[in-house]
Amino acid sequence: MPVLHIIAHNIRSRENVGSLFRIADALGVAKIWITGYTPAPGHNKLAKTALGAEKFVPFEVALNVEEVIRDLKKREFRLLGLELDPRAVPLAEYRRPSEHIGLLLGNEVEGILPYLRDACDDMVYIPQKGIKESLNVSVAAGIACYALMLK
Repeated sequence: MPVLHIIAHNIRSRENVGSLFRIADALGVAKIWITGYTPAPGHNKLAKTALGAEKFVPFEVALNVEEVIRDLKKREFRLLGLELDPRAVPLAEYRRPSEHIGLLLGNEVEGILPYLRDACDDMVYIPQKGIKESLNVSVAAGIACYALMLK
């Protein structure tokens, strides 16, 4: 069974973070890493969307995302970025080469910064048919987590 950690880096919206906790609870994500300025549990707006999941899903707050990435890689996690990027493959075509995945999510506006993309072992994106090029970060994370946990 895959072990999936979410790395929520510089997510601005408390509601999005609350949704990540609900997704993690529903899909069996092992841990959420809250990095950068991403809000941690303890905020009312986060709790409103998490609906209690923040009390059950393991999480850790770490200001330095690079340290989290180094630690996960030492523990043989493969770092997977969810982002539109020239080297990203469609999520449906991604074949998980490891049972341990760290899914890196970026800021709602800027995405994953280039230096963090460089740290990723693999990159995936969710193909879309509409005019907009992106989904809400929590929606995209839900789709990606679901696909990764099934493979």
